Amino acid sequence: MITPVKVLDIFQENQALLKGHFQLSSGLHSEKYLQCALVLQHPKLAKILGKTLAEQFNSAQVISVVSPALGGLIIGHEVAKALGTRFIFTERQEGRMVLRRGFSIEKGEKVIVIEDVFTTGGSTKEVIEVVKSYGGEVSAVGAIIDRSDADIDFGVPGKYLLKLKIKTYEPAKCPLCKEGLPVYKPGSRAKTG
Repeated sequence: MITPVKVLDIFQENQALLKGHFQLSSGLHSEKYLQCALVLQHPKLAKILGKTLAEQFNSAQVISVVSPALGGLIIGHEVAKALGTRFIFTERQEGRMVLRRGFSIEKGEKVIVIEDVFTTGGSTKEVIEVVKSYGGEVSAVGAIIDRSDADIDFGVPGKYLLKLKIKTYEPAKCPLCKEGLPVYKPGSRAKTG
């Protein structure tokens, strides 16, 4: 099993803990950003992290793993592989999280929701609502890293490999903005143009 210290080492060794001025997918600002793709681009590391996260769940109570695209795709797939379950994902369509590509969830189907990073828990909560809308039952949620300021109430148990305390700021109260530092939007919902 990988320890939290080793998880942090993996992110640092892969230059995946970035420092600067970032706008997160939630809209909050931060001086640090976790670029999980830089770690998960390595199948060996993705497999190790997925297997370690999967060990925190009771596989007998999981029929499917569901993740939000884009951030949860690789780690969700690796958790599902380790648990021997099906993997599906949600996508944004017209600003809402939905199941597409012929995916569905059976009434009473037990699922876990897997994300790369918890910040505010917004994407994970949206996936939970999608699962419920099909009559599915979310048993638990999980992420590689929980970087939230406080424990997030998902209504089900939350598991993660590493808890990092990284400050976030509302844009109007961001000290980095007040210093005039340019903001970078690296998240999957970032607008370009």
